[in-house]
Amino acid sequence: MSKENSKRDILVTNALPYANGPLHIGHLLEHIQSDIWVRYQRLIGNNCTYICGEDAHGTAIMLKAEENKLSPEELIEQVKISHMEDFLAFNISHDNYHTTHSEENRFFSEIIFTRLKEKGFIEEREIEQLFDTERQIFLSDRYVKGTCPSCGAEDQYGDNCEICSSTYSATDLIDPISVITETKPEIKKSSHLFFKLSDLKSEIKDWLDNALVPRQALNKLSEWIDGDLKDWNISRDEPYFGFKIPGYPGKYFYVWLDAPIGYLASHKNYLDKLDKAEDFDLYWGIDSKAELYHFIGKDIMYFHALFFPAMLLKSDFRQPSGVFIHGFLTVDGQKMSKSRGTFILASTYREILDPVYLRYYFAAKLGTGVDDIDLNLEDFCQRANSDLVGKFINIGSRTAKFINENFKNKLSKTVHNEALINEFIDRSSVISEAYENREFNKAIREIMFLADKANRYIDKMEPWVLFKDKKNKDLVQSVCTTSLNLFRLMAIMLSPVIPTLSEKIYLFLNIKFPQWNDMNKILLNHEIGVYKPLLTRIEMDKIEKIREKSKEL
Repeated sequence: MSKENSKRDILVTNALPYANGPLHIGHLLEHIQSDIWVRYQRLIGNNCTYICGEDAHGTAIMLKAEENKLSPEELIEQVKISHMEDFLAFNISHDNYHTTHSEENRFFSEIIFTRLKEKGFIEEREIEQLFDTERQIFLSDRYVKGTCPSCGAEDQYGDNCEICSSTYSATDLIDPISVITETKPEIKKSSHLFFKLSDLKSEIKDWLDNALVPRQALNKLSEWIDGDLKDWNISRDEPYFGFKIPGYPGKYFYVWLDAPIGYLASHKNYLDKLDKAEDFDLYWGIDSKAELYHFIGKDIMYFHALFFPAMLLKSDFRQPSGVFIHGFLTVDGQKMSKSRGTFILASTYREILDPVYLRYYFAAKLGTGVDDIDLNLEDFCQRANSDLVGKFINIGSRTAKFINENFKNKLSKTVHNEALINEFIDRSSVISEAYENREFNKAIREIMFLADKANRYIDKMEPWVLFKDKKNKDLVQSVCTTSLNLFRLMAIMLSPVIPTLSEKIYLFLNIKFPQWNDMNKILLNHEIGVYKPLLTRIEMDKIEKIREKSKEL
């Protein structure tokens, strides 16, 4: 934990990617969102730890491993390596990437279950479940599809409706079908363990009143709490891949019990690597003063904003400071589709285009709401070319050559327009506030407004015209020095969004990686490097190549 009062101790988590397949660009939306916020927190000097890992349990893992003739452990390891490669390519800066199939997670799952049971929040009941007679397996929620009992939407899974967001039991589905065998399941009785969530309405409301949760999400969560808040089935019958429940033969912890507990496990694993095990309670203890934030999609807010905080409270762990919820990703206005070439894997994208463009585009779209976000591929191409190349990079490329070719790479001892530089520095406070509040779209608008001002300044001064008269030589050097200082400021402002591009700019400017509060320093009488192209325009044939490759999946 930090010792300085001015520093905040922050722990950030993402929803854990499921370990049965590759990442697609929908996964990246969330990780890019949280990574931008984490990088900003580090940039302003806060102690921000960022953890994640594989969601590695459940029927889907078991069946996928069987299909691939692998053990579940082998499948998990293969997928984990694939996921980590994609995250690294997209500059996602996890401090630790672990797995829920770990001894740390087993330990915390059993601890939390035991404490809940001792306090009377676990109850055993006999229930009816859907059973696939052909496969001889009880069907988990995601292996049943049918018609939503609330709104009548077809092709919905057995736990919640993607159309109306209702939650229900799989047995409530109308005309259910097993996803595994495409047969109609039978109803069988089985004894299961329930977490008595319905007893905790007031505690959950108290937490929501004090936590940072998007207003739109609060409306839906309030509906659930004020309505029929059901107790939660936390057990599953064998065969199942996961942790056995102590004292209950043939029963396993439901994947959604141990998945969020994986946050504790990943953090514990990280602290143990650093030999700082004693810091765990400083973040997770009931009296913790640290900040804890989950970045998740709206499809799993039920688990993160109702179940998990209640579980933590009644098992003597701290609750989250906030849950930041985003909408789904659509491509060209529709759900991602393989036939249209818009179901884009992370690996497909990164083979063809630099991740910097996608990080920037997502930032330009992301705010604090839970509305869906559309990746319009034509708009994506145009905005990347216009903003990143045409506005931002253009500031450096059109002025650096004068310094390189005519002033031996040396900036002037004075700037031509210090007032403009100070205006940029002053505006950084607005951009900082936008980053802090996760209004990345506002931050991008502000930065591009400044980029327009910088380009208008260069257009007005016309250094290429001034340089034709030798008496203007010092003026040209000073104008270009002003422009490159503006370029530097914007590189710092954009660094949470496009870190690798900002790093290239720092190397070109021959400066150490700056912090946010380094903006008030002006580069004078300073030797820069030789300018080399930093980013090229996206050609539409690259977009078509992504589409074609995605159709082959």
